[in-house]
Formats: sequence, C-alpha cells, structure tokens
Amino acid sequence: MAEPLRLNPYVAELPPYNAGMNIAVARSRTGLTDIAALASNENPYGCSPKVAAALAGLDPSRYADPACVMLREALSEKLRVDGNRIVIGNGSEEMIAAVCRAVLRPFATVATMAPGFGLHEIEPRANGAKIVRIPMTNDLRFDLEAMRKVLQDKPSIFFISSPSNPVGPALEQDQLSNLIAAVPKETLLVFDEAYFEFCDENMPDGLKLLAESAISYVVLRTFSKAYGLAGLRVGYAVASDARLAQAMSSAKTPFNVNAAAQLAAVAALEDEEWMRDSVAKVVRERGRMAGAITSLGLLVPESRTNFLFIDMSCDSTIAFDHFLSHGIIVKPWKEPGFTSFIRVTVGLPAQNDRFLDALRLLKEKLLEADAPL
Repeated sequence: MAEPLRLNPYVAELPPYNAGMNIAVARSRTGLTDIAALASNENPYGCSPKVAAALAGLDPSRYADPACVMLREALSEKLRVDGNRIVIGNGSEEMIAAVCRAVLRPFATVATMAPGFGLHEIEPRANGAKIVRIPMTNDLRFDLEAMRKVLQDKPSIFFISSPSNPVGPALEQDQLSNLIAAVPKETLLVFDEAYFEFCDENMPDGLKLLAESAISYVVLRTFSKAYGLAGLRVGYAVASDARLAQAMSSAKTPFNVNAAAQLAAVAALEDEEWMRDSVAKVVRERGRMAGAITSLGLLVPESRTNFLFIDMSCDSTIAFDHFLSHGIIVKPWKEPGFTSFIRVTVGLPAQNDRFLDALRLLKEKLLEADAPL
C-alpha cells in the first residue's frame, strides 16, 4: 500500500480562523430574513458613492495592474511616503502573510498579543515559527512591561494591533514611544492599524511616529473598515525601507489585487469627507452602546474601533446562539482564556437597538437560570 501523502506539518496543524457567520448562512439556519450582521466590523453605511461611479467604467476582461501604480501613487501623496515603501494587498491579511514569508525562517520566534487577531499567529505558524503570547492586563489594557520583557529576547517579529483587535483600546503617545524604544534592531515591529481611522485626533499616528525611529517596521492599514470596501479585499503595508517592501512584494502573488478593488480604493481616497462622516456616526453609536452595556453590569473595555468586546460571563457560544435566534450575528470569541467574550460590530442605530434589547433578554434568562453574570 502506498504511503499517505505527506503534508506540510506547519500548515496541517494550523488552527482554523474564527470568521464571522455569513448573512446567507444565518438566514438559512434561522429562517429569518432580517439579519443584522454585527460580527465582521464592516462599515454599516457602506462605501462612498464615488466608488460605484468609478466601478462603472471597469473592464473585467483586462488584467489588473500588478504593481497597483495608481493606488500606490494616491497613497504616497496622502501619507507623504515614498511609493517604493508601499505594498498593496488583497486585504491587509495578505500583507501579514507576505511579511511572514519575507522575514521568517523555521523555528523563528514571533511575539503577539493575547487576546489578539488570529492571523497574527496563524501566518507565522504556517512558516514554522513558534509563538510567544503577551497577555493584556487583567483589565484588558496593554502591558508595556510584559512587552519589554519579551522584546529583550529579540523575537524575529512582534505583531501588535493598535487599536487592539479584538479588545478595542489603542496605545497612547507615550506608550507607543516607549514600545518603539524597546524594540531591538533584530526585531521587525508589525504595527497593525486596521482601525486607525476610528481613533480621535488625540491618539498617535503610528506611521508618523515610527517614521521618526530607527527600527525596522511595517504598518498595516485597510480599506475594509472605515472606507467600507470589505467585499473587495484591499489593504496595504508601509515598510520602513524599500528593501523590506520589495521582499514583501516578492512574497505575494502577481495580480493579487483585482482591478475593481484598485479602482474602488482610489475613489474612496478621493472622498475622505464621506469616510470621516460615516466614522463620526459610528463613534457616536459606539459610545451609546458602551454606556448601555456597562449599565447592565457587563465588562466592556474602552474601544477606539468600530466594535465592542463584551464579557458575557457565560460561554460565548450560548450568547452567539441567543443573538442569532433574534436575527443578530455577533462573533463568539474562541481564544483560550476569553471564551466568555463576544465581539459585536457597531451597526446602524436601529441594529444597535436590536442588539441591546436582545442583550437585556439574555441577561434576564441567565439570571433566571442562576448563571453567573
């Protein structure tokens, strides 16, 4: 008998990514048609009207520009960064994979946060790296002292999202400055700013602060959240130097960003006013929701994003099933140590009201069942 096919052990042992439930699946499972999708942090206001206008001229029979020249030029002008330091990806997730392929060797060490974004661990493990998790504090804030201790061991990459996904807080100016000072020259800091646009003007711009440093870094940003282009998959990385950016470009596939995504992203950048207006609405609703959740006696850390991370004090799958029965998709957190948490996207006001009503019902049910809450 022939031996079974030998798989890459690094990939074969990877944990599954915890993706949010699709609306169509939710409708099929519940029989409900009115579904509030509050699991994947999409912009509830959609995208700028300029995006639809730009896509009207798309010729799908032609290949996209593999170098994403127009988009890189637009970003270079907006960010005041040399275009040869910008890499465009099929979502910022592809940039996480590209930086791992460009930098890591088997048995390298990668540090990341706990709780954290799943791909900050999955992609390094796919490249044979071992993971060191840096826990947040008991009140779910960044632990700078713990970071400094891990960085003393000079990991190959340190992944950190600020604002944090899934928790929500962002590093303050002095915290980020202290973190940068602690990064050794042997370590690449990957600073994931997927939710950067939801911060107020008092929060530090990681890209600007890192540009003043002497460390190696990659800043990740995306068009999926604030710009409302989640379905088109387009994000980007800004590297500390052109050599690192070229290595990341070599680690991705050609034609990785489709033509529609490139056109849409350029158009979205041309309508910053629309983006800022939609973000302002989300931020107002975020505060209203957080206040209502706190009034129920539930832990919800401060968020600088378009979502909230809530400790339900029960198994998150129980909460997920409850909300789904009310036509609401939330994300049950499955990371060990945080399986009592759910993450909920800030939606339209009416959707948020539905969520809060269902949350009150769930709390009542758990109290009646004498469940700790």
